Parts: sequence; structure tokens; C-alpha cells
Amino acid sequence: MQLTADALGISAGAVADAVFSDPRRGHPVALFGTTVAAIEKTTYADSRLRGALFAAAGIGIGVCAGIVARKAGAAGTAAATFTALGGTSLAAIGDDIADALDAGDIAGARALVAGLVGRDTTLLDEAGICRAAVESIAENTSDATVAPLFWGAVAGAPGLLGYRAANTLDAMVGYRSPRYQRFGWASARIDDVANIVPARLTAVLVGVLSGAPGPVWRAVRRDAAAHPSPNAGVVEAAFAGALGITLGGRTVYAHGTELRPTLGDGRPPLAADLRAATRLSRRVQRASAVAASLAVARGQFRSDGVV
Repeated sequence: MQLTADALGISAGAVADAVFSDPRRGHPVALFGTTVAAIEKTTYADSRLRGALFAAAGIGIGVCAGIVARKAGAAGTAAATFTALGGTSLAAIGDDIADALDAGDIAGARALVAGLVGRDTTLLDEAGICRAAVESIAENTSDATVAPLFWGAVAGAPGLLGYRAANTLDAMVGYRSPRYQRFGWASARIDDVANIVPARLTAVLVGVLSGAPGPVWRAVRRDAAAHPSPNAGVVEAAFAGALGITLGGRTVYAHGTELRPTLGDGRPPLAADLRAATRLSRRVQRASAVAASLAVARGQFRSDGVV
């Protein structure tokens, strides 16, 4: 009956995320981040081995929390799902950025997009703000919804929270900066592996749900491999193809400047394209939640001998 509890829990947790979004204070992921940041202070060294041990400890905390949650049945899995998902807040911030741009509030839009991306946003114009926001929405549609649901379908609450831990560690230490080039290597590579399948599932959903499978396929096939991330390039190219815009280009971070490859065809994105990206993200989120619940329920039917 565990699979039945998992299916109900995933469904309930996805609905809770859609209705309530992320809590502003006391989010379990934020508490996890505080905990592992404290661990980093005592374990950091410019060493891949130290970084690998740090990653193993952080992911172990997530998996153990998931095991405890799963023992609570559907309610525990629902709580784990709600904790792991972040797509509703993501889309809401995208809409807020578009609202600020439509109102002519460039400074407000910059401040909002700074909460989504790690790049320097202080000098971005409207196109730069929208490009940063659309790229973040594309990547996090996979990272904050499709991927945790995929791992939830595979391994229940331990999969949900183990994945969320891995993704959070990558966001914290997976940068190519002098401090984290070696220490963050394991966290970045684990996150890459965990997202290989979900990123490509996201691209498929984007192609189907946007009604533009041809442009999405062409953009992914032609452009994704040039991106430094094996997964972000796939989903960003998919969104670019679906929306008929161009993403990529010069990207300034605190640790340096990167020249990202061009993804897609067409003009740079504007506020209307950002709104289209949030609508598409929401459709992908809903579809992936339904698919994960049905996949787990189908597994229960098969284990019961009902086919």
C-alpha cells in the first residue's frame, strides 16, 4: 500500500504548492540551507574529497528526512512534496517582474530578478531582465518541479527530499568560482546527473504543451549542447524555441563574465514573452504532477496484479 500512499501524497503536495506556494518564513529548504552552511564553515577545504564528503552529508540529511516522512504515509509524502516543489513561487515572481516592467519600474524589476539568478543584475535593461528571468524560469521549471516529481515517482519521499538536498547544495556551492571550483565539484556533478532525465522530460512537455514541437526540437537539437550545463541548455533552448525568442549571451557574475551560447531564434525577450514563459511553466508543472501521480498509481496497480 506504500505506492498508494505515495501517489496520494504526491498529488496532495502538488495541490498544496499550487494553492499556498512557498512560505515566506521557516521554509524547510531554507532551514536545510542554514544547516549545511554551518557544516560548510567547519568542513571547507580547497579539496574535491572534502567537497564530496560535504555533498554526501547534505544529501544524506535529505534522504533520511524523506525516510522519516515516508513512514508517516500519505501525509508525510505530501509534506515532502510540498517542501520539494517551488514552481508556484517561481511563476509568481516571473509575473511580478513583468508587472514591474510594464509599470516602467526597471529598478524594481532588477531587484526581483536578483532573487532568481546569481548574475549581476544592476545594469540590466528590460531585455536583459527578461532574458535572465526566462532562463531562470526555464531551468527551474525542471529543477523545482519536474525533477523532484520524477524522483518522487521513482523513490517516494526519500527521492523528493534527497533530490531537493542535492539541488540546494549545487545552488550553494556549485559555482565555478575560486572558492568552489574544487569544493563544489561533487555537488555540481551530482546535480547534473540527477537532472539528466528530468531536463529532457521537461523539454518534451514544453514541446507538447506549447503547441510548437518543431521549433522546440530544432532549438534543443541545434543549440543545447553548446551550453556549459548539460541540462540547463536543454530546457532553456526548449523555452526559447517554444516562445520564438533568443536566449543566451554575455552573462556577468560576481566571479567573472561568461559568454553563453545563443539559444533559439528571434528577438530578445520582452515582458510579454516573460508572461508567456510563466504560463507555459505552469502548464508543465500541472502536467508533470499528474504524470508523476499516475505513474506511481500505475505501479501500485501492477504490483497488485491489476493491469
